[in-house]
Amino acid sequence: MSDGRRTTIDGVSVPCDHLIDGERVGGGELYAVRSPVDGSHLGDIPDGNAAVVDSAVAAARRAFPEWAALGPDGRGDILDRFAQAILDRAQDLVMVDTADNGSVRAAMLHVGTGRSAHNVKFFADLARTLEHPPIEGPVADNSVRYDPSGVAALIVPWNAPLMLGTWKIGPALAAGCAVVVKPPEWAPFSLSLLGEIATEAGLPPGVLNIVHGVGERTGAALVSHPDVDRISFTGSPDTARAIAMAAARNLTPLSFELGGKSPFIVFDDADLELAVRTAAAQFMNAGQVCLAGTRLLVQDTIADRFTDALRDATSKLVVGDPRVEGTNIGPLIHPEHFERVAGFVERALASGAKPLVGGKPSALGGSWFEPTILTGVEQSSEIVQQEVFGPVLTLQTFSTEDEVIELANGTEYGLAATLFTGDEARAERVAAQIVAGTVWINCFYVRDLAAPFGGSRRSGVGREGGIWSFDFFCDVKNVAVRRSSFTS
Repeated sequence: MSDGRRTTIDGVSVPCDHLIDGERVGGGELYAVRSPVDGSHLGDIPDGNAAVVDSAVAAARRAFPEWAALGPDGRGDILDRFAQAILDRAQDLVMVDTADNGSVRAAMLHVGTGRSAHNVKFFADLARTLEHPPIEGPVADNSVRYDPSGVAALIVPWNAPLMLGTWKIGPALAAGCAVVVKPPEWAPFSLSLLGEIATEAGLPPGVLNIVHGVGERTGAALVSHPDVDRISFTGSPDTARAIAMAAARNLTPLSFELGGKSPFIVFDDADLELAVRTAAAQFMNAGQVCLAGTRLLVQDTIADRFTDALRDATSKLVVGDPRVEGTNIGPLIHPEHFERVAGFVERALASGAKPLVGGKPSALGGSWFEPTILTGVEQSSEIVQQEVFGPVLTLQTFSTEDEVIELANGTEYGLAATLFTGDEARAERVAAQIVAGTVWINCFYVRDLAAPFGGSRRSGVGREGGIWSFDFFCDVKNVAVRRSSFTS
């Protein structure tokens, strides 16, 4: 039970308040957070106001000079301890994350915490070796510096708070920024616990600050703050527009990773078994994955075989309690989001779509929704054009390469695409023509941290990952020295 400052979630004691300058502080009216798994009361979180945000940004500003002055090696030593501490507390983080947002516990134990630690360790290591080759000009020699930019505001979504939080925190801290993190209001506790882990690992006070609250109040105060130097946001295009307008007043640089409506293309020369197995994996995290290939585009010559095999594979997915071994699909995050997903499906069915599988809420009740595949959909329909963010796929067929490229590019999004074919030349041709930040060929969800990541069109602004993260979180400076200008 919550004691006003801490709460206990599945046996794990978790701080509830803001983390500012190394101290837990209140500030703002409390609101209740409930688990999507069983509706239980997890604890009360303060809805941070402008004064709280001011305090957090000021703490980050004070801590920044010393943190930046440590250099990549000094910061890296501390971040290495932080990464190891994440691994040491993996069980606790998984328990909290599952209760907080309904993620499947086995998947988090297998992948989630390891990836979260890697998000920190990788960028700490990269910062130690980061350098740009010298640029020799006709008059002067140029060298490139990656100088820490200052205070970074990091706004994290609710679908994978621990992994996506560390995806932002790792490179920002490695670059030398001090950060203010706003966890998602529907799933705040894993990042609140992460702040405690960072403090125990030796991160100096004020370098990592956490402010809780809802986007319209806490988030708005953070992104409009004049002392914030960078804003990294993952979420919806509508929220991104509001952030961009607020940031424009201060000319604050932005990095946005937004929604997706990604195509999943299967040609008739593909490894059908692999393609079907991967298509069924698009239901992971109850479909609450921006990268998911939710638009299945299957060549008509294999459509019947693919459809039969996918129906069979989907029928074997276990919808249930994410805390139980063997569960594949847990609940949607919140009753409000459940109603949104259900509304998309209801409208699609009313417009003539046919359920290959699913198409309705699960018999489990609560916020569970059956894995759903809809056929008979038009390219212009809402269900094809808009991000549902639930366990809902559509299936369309195509005849030619040109046709599938037109279908794949036929939305306002451009986050990712997945392509299955046995023809290497075709894979290269199609990948070159698809509008997307990432194209996977005969694989899915391969995220090398050295590679750039981001979206095109409504799916994002900018790229992070690898050196692109440092391009964003640093002030990239050129130093030009005239040859033979020094006598000693």
